[in-house]
Amino acid sequence: MEAVLGISTYLIDQYNEKVSDLGLGQFFVVDKGWDDDEDIKDPAKGFIKDNKINLKIEVAADAPHGVHWDSKKYTGYVGLKNQGATCYMNSVLQTLYFTSQLRKAVYKMPTDGDDVNKSVALALQRVFYELQTSDCAVATKKLTKSFGWEALDSFMQHDVQEFCRVLLDHMENKMKGTCVEGTIPKLLEGKVCSYISCMNVDYESKRSESFFDIQLNIKGKRSVIESFKDYITPEILEGDNKYDAGTYGLQDAKKGTKFQKFPPVLYLQLMRFQYDPLMDMNVKINDRYEFPESLDLSEFIEEPTGESEKFSLYAVLVHSGDNHGGHYVAYISPELNGKWFKFDDDVVSKSTRTEAIENNFGGSEEESVNVRHCTNAYMLVYIKEAQKENVLVNIIDDDIPLNLTSFFEEEKREEALRRKEKQEAHLYMAVEAVTDDPFHGYQGNDLLNWATARPSIYRVKKESSVRDLEELIATNMGYPVEGIRLWVFQSRANSTIRPAPIENERDKTIWEVAEKETPLKIFVETLDQSNPAKGLMPYKKDEHNIIFLKYFDVMTDTMYYLTHAFLSADSCIGDVFQYARDKIGLAAEIPLALYEEVHAGRTDELTPTKLLGEMEEVFDGDIWVVQRTDHTGKFHNTVDDYFRDLNNRISVQFCDKNNPGDPGFHVVLNQKMTYNEVAEVVANCIDTEPNLIQFFKPQSHRDIAGYAIKSHFEGTLKDLFISYGQRNKSPKKLFYLRLHIAITELESKDHFRCTWLNKHREETVLSLYVAKNVTIAELLDEAKKQIELSPDGSGRLRLLEVYSYRIHRVFSNTVSYHNIQPSMAQQTTCYRVEEIPLEETQLGPKDFLIPVAHFHQTIFQCFNHPFLFKVTEEESLQSVRTRMMERFKDISEKEFEKYKFSLITHGRMTPLNDDFTFNSSDFITNVDKDTKAINEAHLDVFLHSRPWLGLEHALKPPNVLGTLTWRNPLKYTTNRSQWAVSEPPETRIVEHISKGGCQHVTKANASRVQ
Repeated sequence: MEAVLGISTYLIDQYNEKVSDLGLGQFFVVDKGWDDDEDIKDPAKGFIKDNKINLKIEVAADAPHGVHWDSKKYTGYVGLKNQGATCYMNSVLQTLYFTSQLRKAVYKMPTDGDDVNKSVALALQRVFYELQTSDCAVATKKLTKSFGWEALDSFMQHDVQEFCRVLLDHMENKMKGTCVEGTIPKLLEGKVCSYISCMNVDYESKRSESFFDIQLNIKGKRSVIESFKDYITPEILEGDNKYDAGTYGLQDAKKGTKFQKFPPVLYLQLMRFQYDPLMDMNVKINDRYEFPESLDLSEFIEEPTGESEKFSLYAVLVHSGDNHGGHYVAYISPELNGKWFKFDDDVVSKSTRTEAIENNFGGSEEESVNVRHCTNAYMLVYIKEAQKENVLVNIIDDDIPLNLTSFFEEEKREEALRRKEKQEAHLYMAVEAVTDDPFHGYQGNDLLNWATARPSIYRVKKESSVRDLEELIATNMGYPVEGIRLWVFQSRANSTIRPAPIENERDKTIWEVAEKETPLKIFVETLDQSNPAKGLMPYKKDEHNIIFLKYFDVMTDTMYYLTHAFLSADSCIGDVFQYARDKIGLAAEIPLALYEEVHAGRTDELTPTKLLGEMEEVFDGDIWVVQRTDHTGKFHNTVDDYFRDLNNRISVQFCDKNNPGDPGFHVVLNQKMTYNEVAEVVANCIDTEPNLIQFFKPQSHRDIAGYAIKSHFEGTLKDLFISYGQRNKSPKKLFYLRLHIAITELESKDHFRCTWLNKHREETVLSLYVAKNVTIAELLDEAKKQIELSPDGSGRLRLLEVYSYRIHRVFSNTVSYHNIQPSMAQQTTCYRVEEIPLEETQLGPKDFLIPVAHFHQTIFQCFNHPFLFKVTEEESLQSVRTRMMERFKDISEKEFEKYKFSLITHGRMTPLNDDFTFNSSDFITNVDKDTKAINEAHLDVFLHSRPWLGLEHALKPPNVLGTLTWRNPLKYTTNRSQWAVSEPPETRIVEHISKGGCQHVTKANASRVQ
């Protein structure tokens, strides 16, 4: 409110649904009091008129979240749904989408025939298509699914720059060999020249490289221009950091970067996340950092080409939060016409220039040191003004390839249908229908195994009648309605499931017939298609019983399904024999017996001469089994024997122990089988001898092999499974191992596990089986059978004990294997077999071997493979260094020069100078010298208590910070690029046991999930 007196007050505050009652405590102070202040009461002053106060109120509202907001209506654009923590991805996708030249190329990527669930290109086309054509927010689940992400990955924030780079790489590869090949480099690729120029001699090294984004240091910088100036400022290489100029030697030099070409679309990554060594963590820099709407980079081009280097701000990606996480939004000017829009996941709203630019500079001048805004720009996208028309081409729906439009529209229709089915699911039920086809070949109790029967499944309304179901099934099977009859499978009290009639219930609903249980399982009786005029056999529920007939062949121990028959009360039970003779082709004089399959474990023999009405109990769906009585079976003589033995059958899965991904094979065995009988069956399956197989129990907590099963196991297969808790699991599982020696011989030997280190310093695990009384020489002979020796090597092996990446013992060949005991009961103790270098096979009287190990910063941070090295009395350090460099052929001379040599004695490190000479007294104790020659002093002693030679050098970190890989899966946890920017002054070495037992990895302090 403002009056003639010039009094005005402004209230600026934010309101939301939870905080809605904030207001102004006072408007302005009345010095004289309300009654005495004539100015206030004077209508001419404008405050009070007609006893009313005049107020002017302006309200501005942000686009709301959590309520219906029609982004398309108010802005013309739609947003992207957030899956949990995918706002960073949404901001990148919107930025790429509005780069319309890129979008046009994405539409033209060939995706016909791509896997709908795995194709990243197709999923990206779908997102862009829906952003262009949809009226509501677009889902991204299919896109993240194509990355190979699990549900949890969508709740983890990742680095925007790295995600953008990997997505573009994938798109670029997909465009190769197509009409849009080269689109991404054409839009995003710039050129930079890295140089090193000597200051005192005429020597310069240059290398031209491509870039797709520029990382700008913002710490201590106030604007983009300052960061660019800092980017090209050369570094002076002098003092200890002089440049090796080849023939010119070490020289003072300038090392820097020059821009040769800026791309039409320029991505600027603002390095707001950097490592703080004092806090030992990554922190976010919220300092004020200005970026202009119009950017002129002409001064930073090495050789101007005459093309304008003026850029217009196109997108601002903003991060709110800290280094642990936060929220991303994107401000984009789609047409570079000064109109800005805020893309906040599914909500799109109009924005002012101030909101898009100035409000995202970060901290302000007025703020104290302890109060910083956490909302600021993280990535900027500029478009070259001269290329605006080419980059931001107009795209209409007709520009989308027709095949994509048809595919995505059909996909939408199918999804709508599935949603409708899901919404109406409570009105429908499933009906599983089978004919007698799955009855044939089934060997178990009842008529079929529903798990393998593959029934036809019908989705029908619960209120449909049985007649409706008959019509549906008949039409589907190609029969007239009168050509089928339905029988409902019902569960009996004795745990069997048999068909029962619904002949008189055809007007009932399916839901009533199913007794409100789903799915409804039915048997479809069909007429004989070879004689359709005959029709179905007559049946009356009150007069007939349906009986299903099987035939047991005692010669082949096989059960066959024959047919079904309708018997009346005055029918003779033996009448079914004729059905069997007709089906099987048995002569009339062949004697037959008849059994009723009551339930699993019980079979009753029937009297053929009885009438059906004389039986105590007879029900629809009973199963009778016919067999010959003039033959003796190999396994079972009667149906009763067959079914009783059927209960002892068990399906066992056998998997190859040495193949972790082996799906194995299943064998049906008898639980009463012995170890030798099981071995014989498995041997036939894998084409080997029974005594060349070893079995292993699975571990209870992991799906891998556990303890070996002794071949002299005296119990049955059932006892074996009970002994390790597999009583109720089905199918059972065992692992097997093919052997080269008989299992009995193997079990009489010891299993010795060690690693083989070849000349390329590569490790392989060896499993040796040796007798307990062998020597080390015999053990090494056994190892030779499993390794490949170097053709130009010595052919002689030795055995070492390694602990914590240091050699602790070297065993002589005469030592008994039985006497080997680990020097320390630690997991990192391992035994290593290696070929003795030629130079060490013939040691002179003044030669001796010293243990050598690699370490980083402290002697307690050893890594890599330790080794023995031959030296001679009074040999110089330079000589040893030269010979050792020849051994490390995979390390450059320049890199090896950085290795520092130290003598380690009782935990104390002494750096070695160039004038150091090697003497046996520095490495071998006098006691050992008194008992053996110095060239054998390394054998059969505990070297960990002796002095050793340490090689100190940096351990190049593997890519432990994570990498982005596409399919399968796209998973990453930290920003790879932050290693170079944020590498802490110290790293921690943590032990990792490789399969060979001797390996280290580095884990950096600087890690960030963002």
